[in-house]
Amino acid sequence: QVWLVESGGGLVQAGGSLRLSCTASGFISRINAMGWYRQAPGKQRELAAQILLNGNTAYAVSVKGRFTISRDNAENTVYLQMNSLKPKDTAIYYCNVDRPPTWGQGTQVTVSS
Repeated sequence: QVWLVESGGGLVQAGGSLRLSCTASGFISRINAMGWYRQAPGKQRELAAQILLNGNTAYAVSVKGRFTISRDNAENTVYLQMNSLKPKDTAIYYCNVDRPPTWGQGTQVTVSS
């Protein structure tokens, strides 16, 4: 079992920045992928950013160039630095790890215009 604790969500003006963090605890030895998904009301959940143990990253086209994902493997923590935020980024952001498949509770990000 893996437990995920998220923080860093909130309300920000368009053009502003937020930094999300997610720390995994429990049975963490098999985790490879850590990432952030987001879901806006009425829309499907989508992958915003993902980072593998080897450092490879992937981003949604909509966030590329604005968001940066990173991780501290010693701390089992993944971060999402979100810059130049836009109202379209408003969503619940969910931390995720692949093994065992685990979701965080979600943290609300709201970007006002």
